[in-house]
Amino acid sequence: MLPVLEAVPNFSEGRDLEKIEALVDVVCRHDVDLLDWSADPDHHRCVLTYIGAPEAVEAASLAAALWARDQIDLREHHGIHPRVGALDVLPFVPLAGLTMDDAVAASRRVGRALSDEGIPVFYYAGTSRPPGRGLAELRRGGVEALWAGYPDDRPPDEDAGRVGPHPSAGVTCVGARPVLLAWNVDVSGLSLADTRVLAARLRERGGGFKGLRTLALHLEQQDRMQISMNLEDPQRTDPLDVFRAIERGVERYGGRVTGTEVIGMVPDALVLPAAGDRLNLSDLGPRRLLSSRVSTHLSTRRERDAEALLLALTRAGDSVPGEVLDAARRLVVAPRTGPTSDDD
Repeated sequence: MLPVLEAVPNFSEGRDLEKIEALVDVVCRHDVDLLDWSADPDHHRCVLTYIGAPEAVEAASLAAALWARDQIDLREHHGIHPRVGALDVLPFVPLAGLTMDDAVAASRRVGRALSDEGIPVFYYAGTSRPPGRGLAELRRGGVEALWAGYPDDRPPDEDAGRVGPHPSAGVTCVGARPVLLAWNVDVSGLSLADTRVLAARLRERGGGFKGLRTLALHLEQQDRMQISMNLEDPQRTDPLDVFRAIERGVERYGGRVTGTEVIGMVPDALVLPAAGDRLNLSDLGPRRLLSSRVSTHLSTRRERDAEALLLALTRAGDSVPGEVLDAARRLVVAPRTGPTSDDD
């Protein structure tokens, strides 16, 4: 199977649309498929999702990181979401034809390249040693906690030849992880204090759902109360169970759930029968489904590779046996289909 790597970088810019569009353009100059991007002014953060061959995804990620280094100044950045870098988080996800070890190798190559460009790096998730280091501990206190020097328990894995963060771009957290669900549930009728209590009970650390990370946030510009979550393994922990627990908790406070949004692509675990309606998901369609987009991406790459092969064989002339040329022509005209097995 053709290898497909996903990157889901989070940048500390959610208000300047021209900047965000320029960032998207930087990524799209490389041979990757941009699947989604979203931005929020209260979080002051944008998230891009793109897939492709590992070398293309790595190149796009490095280019985006350097753009963020030069265009985003954390000394002037204020948002409600924790952050330590202009490019705050850069996760790599193996989707097809790759193992987690492959994604770890890709993350380390990019991490070293970022360090060479002056950006210190923390490794997290599958890339940290030992694996499993969490973002919460790395971003504790935000970049402000790092300006005067790294805490004793948080030395960078790649120091970029510096004794502290980059003066404007901070540091970047780079890791390899499986597909996760990043989602926000909006609630009404609750105070921020009540929402924080509910979020604390839901998260794994508070005795709630395994692999669930939560924040309670008030989006002032939009006047929205929100439980912002990452579910690390939506195959192991059913998102519907989490949603039902939120509904029960909100109702106990006399409030109600008003909507749900997924950040980035929608994993299959969230599109079980009636799940979209049950969660009141916004913008749920084929273009948001990760498995559908990966299938399309693979089909397009196969077709393109077959055309390139046929062109090369044709240019080689008489040295290529006729049956080889015929086989290449059949590849080009074959109907485009999704992946069927691991030996494609």
